[in-house]
Amino acid sequence: MKFLVEPGGSMTGSLRVPGDKSMSHRTVMFGALAEGTTTATGFLEGQDALCTVQAFKDMGVVIRGPEQGRIEIDGVGMHGLKAPENVLDMGNSGTSIRLLSGLLAPQTFDSVMTGDVSLQKRPMGRVTTPLALMGAVIDSEEGKPPLAIKGGQRLKGIHYEMPMASAQVKSCVLLAGMYAEGRTSISEPATTRDHTERMLRGFGYEVECENDVISLQGGGSLKATSLDIPADISSAAFFLVAASIAEGSDLTLEHVGMNPTRAGVITILTLMGADIEVLNEREVGGEPVADLRVRSAPLTGIEIPEDLVPLAIDEFPVLFIAAACASGKTVLSGAEELRVKESDRIASMAEGLTRLGIENDVREDGIAITGGQITGGEVDTFHDHRIAMSFSVAALRASGPIHVNDCDHVATSFPGFAALARGVGLNITEVN
Repeated sequence: MKFLVEPGGSMTGSLRVPGDKSMSHRTVMFGALAEGTTTATGFLEGQDALCTVQAFKDMGVVIRGPEQGRIEIDGVGMHGLKAPENVLDMGNSGTSIRLLSGLLAPQTFDSVMTGDVSLQKRPMGRVTTPLALMGAVIDSEEGKPPLAIKGGQRLKGIHYEMPMASAQVKSCVLLAGMYAEGRTSISEPATTRDHTERMLRGFGYEVECENDVISLQGGGSLKATSLDIPADISSAAFFLVAASIAEGSDLTLEHVGMNPTRAGVITILTLMGADIEVLNEREVGGEPVADLRVRSAPLTGIEIPEDLVPLAIDEFPVLFIAAACASGKTVLSGAEELRVKESDRIASMAEGLTRLGIENDVREDGIAITGGQITGGEVDTFHDHRIAMSFSVAALRASGPIHVNDCDHVATSFPGFAALARGVGLNITEVN
């Protein structure tokens, strides 16, 4: 499937984007290991989260839904998972394979996880290294999927100083630590999203955070709960940028998750001059939530503070579009992690920006983008959902139509994106 996006238009009205992907994954994982039945609304019915659902079904967990965002999970307890009959297919989901590595390493049975072409290129040494230090036995294809995990290993708690800021690595080690003998602790070089810590507490597992060290004691248990998953700020980001760059826009995004470890995109856009108003702030299931009203505003290029990079790591593709529409130059540094996402997002976005007439200078750990007139043209997505949606948004300020190739992967994180975007003013058509 391709997107054809005609130039111009403005973003008006209100909408609620699908539920948070990170929280949807963890709801299934923790609900499956809990005692009792967990119920959630706002669940993201994207392919990534559905891969996590299917993996736990394959390990004997009864799950009803998701249907219209509602899901029920009958927990089997910490030691109730059963050996899957086949290889577990994680599709395109790095979160699924990395977090499940931590949960499967201490199980009594062997397991194998694989994924699609894109996932099989992503580095897994970042999780297998600390798991090996804990006593896990995992084979890989030169550090990449598939991962073959040998069951029956007794894990020991460790203190792990993470070499990179990664919520997936942190979460993997913590989840393995729940089964490990003794205490497991982690130091991270920069703050990353803390959904795992918050949600573990919500499921009744004690997690301590003190002096930038996150720790837990092995041998605990999880208790079922109910929660309303906030709208995903990573999905909302496409509309935050769209309404900022399209003249005459006035758009309200409802029930958006405002976790401070995820809200870097709002800070960065505000530094660039965006007009974003935070309304109706509240807390839902231990997570801060708010409505966001965004109106069009002239953006200015900035040097993005490096301490904000981990807090907006998934939103940079669409922030690159904001930079392309800003006056002056925007400079991003300290973002090596973008090289190992679903695609090399620095290289992928740079190629597309160049095709659309935007001057950019690629660096090893970032990029400098000079704002200018976006032209029409054809761009590739490299099987990356966020690349596809970002270049769709760019058409709001383009001088001609933008043809976005290979958009099937959009459904991994944002099913219904095109229809929702059309409803608030984006001139987007799906072409098969």
